[in-house]
Amino acid sequence: MSKKILVIDDDREILFAMSAICEYQNWIPVTAKNVMEGLELVKKEEPDVILIDYYMPVINGMDGVKEIRKLDDQVPIIVLTVEENQKVANQFLKVGASDFALKPIKAPDIISRIKVHLRLKESIRAVNMAFDDYTKGISPETLEIIEEYMRSSESYYSINNIANGTGLAYQTVHRYLQHMESKNKVEVSYKYGKVGRPQKRYKLKQVKKSQ
Repeated sequence: MSKKILVIDDDREILFAMSAICEYQNWIPVTAKNVMEGLELVKKEEPDVILIDYYMPVINGMDGVKEIRKLDDQVPIIVLTVEENQKVANQFLKVGASDFALKPIKAPDIISRIKVHLRLKESIRAVNMAFDDYTKGISPETLEIIEEYMRSSESYYSINNIANGTGLAYQTVHRYLQHMESKNKVEVSYKYGKVGRPQKRYKLKQVKKSQ
């Protein structure tokens, strides 16, 4: 899925240039000419990275960062500024900015900075997901044992099949398969017998490789 980059700047030339840079990188540009418009787009578009100018009328970039952080405490915010002042930089960091890019904007520099923050955001997301799994009693090592066993064939497995094949307890396998089902990692089919409820059988979903 293409990443959304929100640019908040009162300079139309900057908005035009950043839109062109984003389109060149196959990112979706979203633009606002002031902070109030930008805040509405933060709520509506849920951008992956935000670029905001320091000097703007009515509400400046410093206050803009403060307001954005009230809506989203995770999105990377890159401040666009002509100001090479450490005191100003420290103030921006204190209110929640993630990085800075000096004007006039240089395409290689801003592209590099955006890519760094996109990768960092994905890394944090992966760590948070792993932590959530850990707190739910899901061990990455045990999960990998089950997934590795299921990768050996494209057949559907019963809980007993997996338990016998991996040496894990039936209840453990059952809990992990429920977790994998909730994460949409497995396909589920039902085997109907003559008596009782149908038995669930599981197959690991194949991850499509990007071209």
